[in-house]
Amino acid sequence: MQNLWKLVSSPRHLLVFEAAARTGSFTRAARELNVQQPAVSAAIKQLETSLGVQLFVRAHRAVTLTHAGERLYNDVFAAFERIHQTARMLSTQGAQAHVTLSASTAFAHYWMVPRLADFHRAHPGIDLRLQTSEREPDIDAEGISLGIRRGTGTWPGCDSHLIAPEIISPIAAPRVMASAVNLKTVANLPHENLIHLEEPVRERPGWADYFSYWKVPYSEPKTGLRLNDYALVLQAAIAGEGFAFGWHHVTDHLLRQGLLTRRDAWAWETGAGFYLVWSATTPLTPQAEKTRDWLISLAGRA
Repeated sequence: MQNLWKLVSSPRHLLVFEAAARTGSFTRAARELNVQQPAVSAAIKQLETSLGVQLFVRAHRAVTLTHAGERLYNDVFAAFERIHQTARMLSTQGAQAHVTLSASTAFAHYWMVPRLADFHRAHPGIDLRLQTSEREPDIDAEGISLGIRRGTGTWPGCDSHLIAPEIISPIAAPRVMASAVNLKTVANLPHENLIHLEEPVRERPGWADYFSYWKVPYSEPKTGLRLNDYALVLQAAIAGEGFAFGWHHVTDHLLRQGLLTRRDAWAWETGAGFYLVWSATTPLTPQAEKTRDWLISLAGRA
């Protein structure tokens, strides 16, 4: 490092050089660095003198890199980018020691909560915090570690891994399912009491989509129980209010408890899925990486 100091005379000169090379202008570099243009020009001149090469070809309104300047810029840019990534990761670690998992209320309550004890046994030192939201959050802008999203696995600026394919079957409380004596085929289901999910923001399929898949004529009723949160839908189904959409990955736990039953033979695989997502540009903290890997291992076992 001492030899580098002798070569460039000051590390600050490399910062000025990177800004000037990237913007193609001493003036724009000065504006970005909040200094005067002559200070940029002087720093570049000192760097060229120290290295013994010309780094820029000066024009009236712009500057371009020489061959030597391009070689230096490529290495300086790569080094600064690595430093930036590490500094950002360390800054995130210091500001956010906990790990946030953003998901719908239903996913958090019925999928994640039953698995929390296993997670804490595997990772007792990680402070995992469930964050529920009525909309899909902006992971980078809101500083969220991990999220659960419905889709096909592709979102700008995000990496993802499939947690569960989207499979939907009709569900109901055991007594409601048993009392539906005329429920011989899917075509009879529209005559039962149906609980409707009407999410205001998230895109979710509804009964009309389900019956369309099964080619069953269906007209959306003007009456019936309509709820704007899937956790409420499940509570209504458990209470015996009628038949509801049963996303398999969310309701499996409730079926094992005997709170709900479902018609597996009438399952609809939509082609979508529920994905674990994280930022493709902001490095995860070590705690968030362990949490991500643990969740992915669950999906692999499933």
